[in-house]
Amino acid sequence: MNFSIQSLYTWYRSTIRNPKYRWWLILGTAAYLFSPIDIAPDFLPIVGQIDDLALVTLLVSEVSQLLIDRYKARNGENPTETASAGETSTAGAGTIDVDAATIK
Repeated sequence: MNFSIQSLYTWYRSTIRNPKYRWWLILGTAAYLFSPIDIAPDFLPIVGQIDDLALVTLLVSEVSQLLIDRYKARNGENPTETASAGETSTAGAGTIDVDAATIK
């Protein structure tokens, strides 16, 4: 079985974006955080808090992105464009082909 942090992140992100499983994943994450049973027990200094901190960070970032997308959709903006104020969005601008040159 090939396991990586990236595959876990991809699974978590796609699952939380699925409305059918979203609340189950949020509740499961909260249950894991408050449960005394962890991958790394909390009584171990620093190591015990790393898995909890990583999971909280992932949950907060994904839920906040869902809320931002919902806010943008409600206001008629395109939720896939993430350019902040003052930045120029390159959505739909096409691809720019650049040739590399060696400087001697």
